[in-house]
Amino acid sequence: MRTFKMRLTSLFLLLLSAGIGFAQDGNKPQAYWVHEDVVKPSKVTDYESICKELTDNARKFNIQELNTIVTNTEDDRYLWVSPIANMADIDKPIFTTLMEKMGKETFSNMFNRMDECYDVEQDYIIHLDKTLSYMPEGITQTPEGEDYRKFFYFYITPANRAMVKKNMEAITNLFASKGSKFYYRVYKSGFGTRGEFYMVAAAAKNAADYSAKVTANNELLGAEWPKLYNELRSNLLKYEVVSGRMRPDMAYSPSK
Repeated sequence: MRTFKMRLTSLFLLLLSAGIGFAQDGNKPQAYWVHEDVVKPSKVTDYESICKELTDNARKFNIQELNTIVTNTEDDRYLWVSPIANMADIDKPIFTTLMEKMGKETFSNMFNRMDECYDVEQDYIIHLDKTLSYMPEGITQTPEGEDYRKFFYFYITPANRAMVKKNMEAITNLFASKGSKFYYRVYKSGFGTRGEFYMVAAAAKNAADYSAKVTANNELLGAEWPKLYNELRSNLLKYEVVSGRMRPDMAYSPSK
């Protein structure tokens, strides 16, 4: 990834939800830095092999500066997601130790090969909104055994920002009042994103399990659910939904 190689800073930062469940502190929003690679379809196999080479070396040398989860979407975007305390974390030298351990030439060759796999990459910040998320048993980005993901992007404008938040609060309250088992996390767009949005990430075992969860949830919530959801949709600038999956084989967390 060019940003990583040139600045030796970027750690991959996100999905969609929404591998590793990072600890959350109260209701304060947790910021995440997302590094997104838009991989060429013909280069997916090469890209994944090189990324596993990267994380294998991080594990081999137990690199303490790295901590990332990874998801890839059905349109071959790969999102590397890491928690940050503030914007200053973006400028920390994340790969210096790894380069020293691997050797500069080997390290550079690895990233040069990776650069050939895509023409587009981008970095941005998102914030986990715990008050709008619905995970009554505790928030985690990586529910065990549920690597399938649906990401819903609700694009908004400054003029309808307050109304959309009110709509989403009403939906969260409905889920809670009915004891829904359909859990989700809500992220708010931040610095560097393409427009302003809420992103809702829902997890399941696979597509069939997700469909079954939706059916059961619709029956549980009753007529009030489509009414609230349609009100939300009517206030949006744009709506997108993307399927994806978590990649624990590409994720990395250091051993202490």
